Amino acid sequence: MNILQTLTQEFNLKENHVKNIISLLDEGNTVPFIARYRKEMTGACDDQVLRELSDRLNYLRNLEQRKTEVVNSISEQGKMTAEIQTALDGAMTLTEVEDIYRPYKQKRKTRASVAIAKGLQPLADAILAQDKTFDVFAAAKAYLTDEVATEKDAIDGAQDIIAEIISDDAATRKKLRNFFIRHGEICSTYAKGKEEKDELKTYGMYAAYSEPVNAIKSHRVLALNRGEKEEFLKVSIVVDEEFAKRITAANFVKDGGESTQIVKRAAEDGYTRLIAPSVEREVRAQLFDDASEQAIKMFELNLKPLLMQAPVKDKITMGWDPAFRTGCKICVVDGTGKVLDKTVVFPTPPQNKTDEAKKILKQLIEKYGVQVISCGNGTASKESEIFIAELIKEVKTETGREVAYVIVNEAGASVYSASALGKEEFPDYDVTARSAVSIARRLQDPLAELIKIDPKSIGVGQYQHDMNEKRLDGALAGVLEDCVNSVGVDLNTASVSLLKYVAGLNASVAKNVVAYREENGKFRSRRQLLKVPKLGEKAYTQCAGFLRISDGDNILDNTAVHPESYEKAEKLLSLFSYTKEDVKARKIDDLRQKIKAYGTAKVANETGLDSATLEDIVTELMKPGRDIRDGLPAPMLRKDVMSISDLKAGMELTGTVRNVVDFGAFIDIGVHQDGLVHISEITDRYIKHPSEVLKVGQVVTVRIKEVDLKKNRIGLTMKKKTAAN
Repeated sequence: MNILQTLTQEFNLKENHVKNIISLLDEGNTVPFIARYRKEMTGACDDQVLRELSDRLNYLRNLEQRKTEVVNSISEQGKMTAEIQTALDGAMTLTEVEDIYRPYKQKRKTRASVAIAKGLQPLADAILAQDKTFDVFAAAKAYLTDEVATEKDAIDGAQDIIAEIISDDAATRKKLRNFFIRHGEICSTYAKGKEEKDELKTYGMYAAYSEPVNAIKSHRVLALNRGEKEEFLKVSIVVDEEFAKRITAANFVKDGGESTQIVKRAAEDGYTRLIAPSVEREVRAQLFDDASEQAIKMFELNLKPLLMQAPVKDKITMGWDPAFRTGCKICVVDGTGKVLDKTVVFPTPPQNKTDEAKKILKQLIEKYGVQVISCGNGTASKESEIFIAELIKEVKTETGREVAYVIVNEAGASVYSASALGKEEFPDYDVTARSAVSIARRLQDPLAELIKIDPKSIGVGQYQHDMNEKRLDGALAGVLEDCVNSVGVDLNTASVSLLKYVAGLNASVAKNVVAYREENGKFRSRRQLLKVPKLGEKAYTQCAGFLRISDGDNILDNTAVHPESYEKAEKLLSLFSYTKEDVKARKIDDLRQKIKAYGTAKVANETGLDSATLEDIVTELMKPGRDIRDGLPAPMLRKDVMSISDLKAGMELTGTVRNVVDFGAFIDIGVHQDGLVHISEITDRYIKHPSEVLKVGQVVTVRIKEVDLKKNRIGLTMKKKTAAN
């Protein structure tokens, strides 16, 4: 297989770009570095394409390695043929390779291996040849021994050998696998006695369920697997058995009289006993793998916009961790996230000390100039939200101060607060107080705060606990890395949690960076990074462009311009009579126009910059210290509250997308319960997946379709209003 050619075709890229990407990856360059600083070499491939190509490259290399291992094994057995070699050369998946290798793989004890040990292989071969003149019964007499007592025993043993030969045939298995996929039905029922135990009817829809294998959606595959794993469901794939047996026999049965009847029986036995259970497992495994990949991809799609939400900068924020019996934990943080004060109030049942809580919180709001309250959406959030809405109205009436509130997704806050990192950051705080700080900070800078939490605990996936943990962790780590590096990190304030995701760094080196900073004071230059223990030239090359120094000696250190391009960037400034002081003072607004008038190609030639790098550098020079998230829609700040009982069909509301799943999206519309927009209600046009239209954090307009107060469910629609609806 020509891996370069395969990747070029699959990704629809130019061959020289794919060749460059492979070389850059093999040299140890990180995906963020390649995506940002080697655009000319890659055709400006983004992070996602580079990661997908890297994964596919690893798969194809593993495939080639496995082919080599199989060739060596079959050759050592003296059974390699040109036909086998051709089949291996043409195999495009590991499954195909294993099918080819199956007849030559060392097996555990089987009925066929027992028969072979009794010397019945020649009889099996003679029967399989299906010569019309061959007298099976007479031939069987020659194989009678102490272990083979009768002619029937000999023929039965030979039939077992033939059944395994048919079962091991790669072409037959491939046809049957395709038959299961194209024409099979995946079916489920309750396991015996489990219906009564499924009190919440979690698996009620799967009690008598069937769906074509080639049509089942990934979330249903995962639901069936979980139900089976929890022993609530029995799941199987059903096919037309007689047709499947004909497929099994097709390549082996001839018109050979008595021998042919034995081969037919062997084919049927091979299908029932060996092939069907094995192929069903393989197809189920493939369904699960595909569904897992879809779920992981969905997790990636949801996680990125959540992390990349616009920060609410420079606002004094009150973090509110709601609760009932133990009270609501409150922390006030300044615009940089520094904790100013903390307390506990009891405005919710059973204490209901609302007047006392108002008095305490009004004092805090006045003392620190609180501008926004960030309230978690967990237990008692509804009661807290009602109280907060009353509180901020009274504050405005009494003092004229405008205070808004936001309900934030508190998923993972408790994980952080109980973590070693939470204890290290706030050793004197209890777990709930740390949660309140996290809730406040995740509004101010979602990326910096959420990066501290295992992404599986953030609550934007589906069935994440059923996934291959290593694969999921790797995919989510890639998202974290892409987000951190696309935003950039302040070298003098960043935590270890952020720094460890910077390209070229890891947790150990990130700790060394922080330790160096604490010992020597603020970094004044990116070059100082080379003084950090275990941070060599290679790591420096990868990480330097993503680390910012806002008040350093060189304004270029506060941009995404890579140090390798500083000299060329200075040439560019000099060419148009600008200085780095002009950059710092943001006095080069007309740089792009001047370049256009001078001639972009001419500028690139005189500065030694390629066109892609030139454009990136110009953007950075015009806005040093920019945060790409500042241009994104800000979170919705609320001043009032609604209850689910206030909702009526037809009402139009503005909401925020909380989670996108295969069957729709959950929208926060300002009541305690998120509403569901089913995929069929997202748009008037056909879409394959909700992610084509929606992403986490997006602000959307919805209408109430239905409200079920008993089940606490809200159905929403985003379709245009017509006379019919």
